[in-house]
Amino acid sequence: MKEDDQEEVPIVPPRADLPEGVTNYVTQTGMNELLEEREMLVNEKGSLSINGSNEDEKRIALNHINAKLQLLDNRIATAQIVKLDEGVHDEIRFGAVIRLRIAANNSIQTFQIVGVDEADISKGKISFTSPLAKALINKKVGDKAVLKRDQRDLVFEVLEITY
Repeated sequence: MKEDDQEEVPIVPPRADLPEGVTNYVTQTGMNELLEEREMLVNEKGSLSINGSNEDEKRIALNHINAKLQLLDNRIATAQIVKLDEGVHDEIRFGAVIRLRIAANNSIQTFQIVGVDEADISKGKISFTSPLAKALINKKVGDKAVLKRDQRDLVFEVLEITY
């Protein structure tokens, strides 16, 4: 067997970190996004044909898509959807949208606590496994959450909680 005949193993970046043993909580929106991502990958896979002049490139692309699908399918299979209209609404829980005052600069920011795959700080969505989310869980309007930092602690005052 020649060196050129060996199949190239695709390098696929891992999905967002979900610590071992932690339940894969998602919002319904997060699950919809995972399913849409899966559909896009399946469509991309279907549009590749192994025939043609770039057979090796297409095979590598197919292997890459299959590897991404495997990781994604695992995430979908382990997802547990949290219904946001159920449960306690006066405390911060998974799925809550929280308006906070940041004491250091007296600014106001809004965050939603979501699943690890759905988290995107640019959209104000933070993972339930993040230090900030952990500091906010179980807080109520008027409570303060302290995020311990090396240089100084950050203090957040809960102004509003919605679901």
